[in-house]
Amino acid sequence: MSTPRRRVAAWKDRALRKGAALRKHLARAPLWLRLVSATLLLVTLAITLTGLFAVRLLRGYLVERVDQQLSAATRPFREGPPDPPPEPPRPAGRTQRFYGLFHAVVLDANGATVRTISESTEDHTPDLPKLTGTDVQRLRGRPFTVPSRVEGGPDWRVVAVPVRDGQSRVIAISLADAEATVSQLALIVAVGGGGTLIVLGFGCYWVVRRSLRPLGQIARTAKEIAGGDLSRRVPLWASTTEVGKLGRAFNTMLVKIEAAARERESAAESARASATAARRSEELMRRFMADASHELRTPLTSIRGFAELYRLGEDKDLAEAVRLLSRIEGQAARMGLLVEDMLLLARLDQRRELARRPVDLLSLAATAVIDAQTLAPERRIELVRLFGGEGDVVTTGDETRLGQVLNNLVTNVLIHTPAGTPFQVRVGTDGEQAVVEVADEGPGFPQEVAERVFERFYRADPARSAGGSGLGLSIAATLVEAHGGVIVAESEPGKGALFRVILPL
Repeated sequence: MSTPRRRVAAWKDRALRKGAALRKHLARAPLWLRLVSATLLLVTLAITLTGLFAVRLLRGYLVERVDQQLSAATRPFREGPPDPPPEPPRPAGRTQRFYGLFHAVVLDANGATVRTISESTEDHTPDLPKLTGTDVQRLRGRPFTVPSRVEGGPDWRVVAVPVRDGQSRVIAISLADAEATVSQLALIVAVGGGGTLIVLGFGCYWVVRRSLRPLGQIARTAKEIAGGDLSRRVPLWASTTEVGKLGRAFNTMLVKIEAAARERESAAESARASATAARRSEELMRRFMADASHELRTPLTSIRGFAELYRLGEDKDLAEAVRLLSRIEGQAARMGLLVEDMLLLARLDQRRELARRPVDLLSLAATAVIDAQTLAPERRIELVRLFGGEGDVVTTGDETRLGQVLNNLVTNVLIHTPAGTPFQVRVGTDGEQAVVEVADEGPGFPQEVAERVFERFYRADPARSAGGSGLGLSIAATLVEAHGGVIVAESEPGKGALFRVILPL
């Protein structure tokens, strides 16, 4: 590749690199700076082009005026006799004065100067070329421009016309005034344009920053949202503006993001709850199996022990055999009761539909009191109406299962309180709810026992075995829950215990 081509290629490469660097720099600049810079650049270009056009137009107009003056000055030479050479025409009146300094020369046919008439000084004269008669004929009276003899002096507009005897007349008018006028206009354009750019720059900066202020609010909102606050929203501007459309689209996006986040959080919470419930259910199942095994092992061990005792006994009289068989029968009955209660809990855990119909809780409570009085005639058992109400207390549910709830609560008092301890069964309504309470005057139990008393196989005193399966209160709680109600236990040591059942009417 030749040296010029290499230089051109190197220049293009440098230009491309500079252009890429400029574009990269502009891409990193703030939007308001790019908008203001682009606006000022366009206005500067417009002012520059307008100024150049105005200066060129004015200069052309002023030069044309000088040409008209030259034409008027040479007219007497073209129309009149050549001798004697007249003075430059100076008609009276301001409108006919020459625009600039005047310089006239008479030339012979060879271009030699015959005579000079000038308003200018020797330092400010036109640098006229040598014009022969042939040259003057070729110019045909068309004006042309020549420089000044001194460097930096004004240009001159010149016209040459032939006259008789082979002589020529050359007349020049200085363009100093025209150039001064043009320079003044250029200065006005520069100063005015500069002032305009300054005012426009401040105004454009204010307008652009004010217009872009909503974008700043959107950016701050987006930063807060990135910090985790999905409830934030941007203000709503006029929907006809681009910022207003952006704000509405942004808010719509935020609504969808927040909804998706809520769904994801809800799904995660559900998953955590499901995992927790699964672990709890597994734990309860393991504990249930362990407790069930323990409860079943006790009667089975008793049955096996009584059987071995009878088998190993030397004197197998009938009375001893009857006693041992009676003990075996009792343990078998206890084991059967435990199995039945476990099967009942298993059915209840399956959430089978209950046979619902109107049930009079007051009647069920009276039956439970009568049965308890039959089993423990030494106790004082009372049926009390709560809240001073009258009439039946009717709820909707399974009569057999609700009766089992009351029987389990009453049986719990009979088993776990000393003989002769009085208690009350209370029934009433409280608004839209039916309330049944079983309150005794026994020794009571601590609060931590009250919180666990409805757990399956739970015993406040593990060393005691007061009979029963240990599932009575658990069955009662499960049945109440199946009817849409709640059951609670309240007690303090030495102040008795209270079991309250609340059912919807």
